[in-house]
Amino acid sequence: MNVIGTKWVFRNKSGDSSIITRNKARLIAKGYNQAEGIDYDETFAPVARLEAVRMLLAFACMSGFKLFQMDVKSAFLNRIVNEEIYVSQPPGFEDHKHREYVYKLKKALFGLKQALSQWYERLSLFLLSHEYERGKIDKTLFIKKAGTNIILVQIYVDDIVFGSSNVKLCEDFFKAIQGEFEMSMIGELSFFLGLQVKQSKEGIFVCQSKYCKAFLRSSRWKNVKQQQLLCQQIAT
Repeated sequence: MNVIGTKWVFRNKSGDSSIITRNKARLIAKGYNQAEGIDYDETFAPVARLEAVRMLLAFACMSGFKLFQMDVKSAFLNRIVNEEIYVSQPPGFEDHKHREYVYKLKKALFGLKQALSQWYERLSLFLLSHEYERGKIDKTLFIKKAGTNIILVQIYVDDIVFGSSNVKLCEDFFKAIQGEFEMSMIGELSFFLGLQVKQSKEGIFVCQSKYCKAFLRSSRWKNVKQQQLLCQQIAT
């Protein structure tokens, strides 16, 4: 059998104002060492396009309801793997008496080639069982109608954006999905896929100032004159 290596990834997660909100440590599998036909068969899974997110924002603005965001904790651990997969002992947590031992995975691990598709399948089955309909064009959009009211659920890996013309539908959705998965409610949608979103009575406003600042801090734009020139181009 093929033994897949593991490694730790440490990341500082920042909000829309570039302030660090959380320090994350994640154990991931070195999926690039997987062998097709042995460790995985299918790797495809749909991911929401930026155009779909913009249309969701436009529809919410037109319909006059707010969008909310939640995050799935350890999303890929919610799906049992179909293949027989072995990974090496995590760095720093080796068994010194049995260094040759490996772990057999029961559930998917971040970094595996099939992790995304299996997580999406699990979440899709849950939503479909609760009378949600999958979008015919955008497969990451789920819709549920209750009389004249509607609730929209947009999925991007482990981030879920949802909104409804009836607040009761949002509450029911959150209770149902929280009973199935370990979730953290972020609140009103304010930052998603590099977009900074501000929702108000006047409408929904979108900008990418955080992205621009990060782009300017990159090694490509260390020259001050280049930064000033780029700022002028962005402004115009």
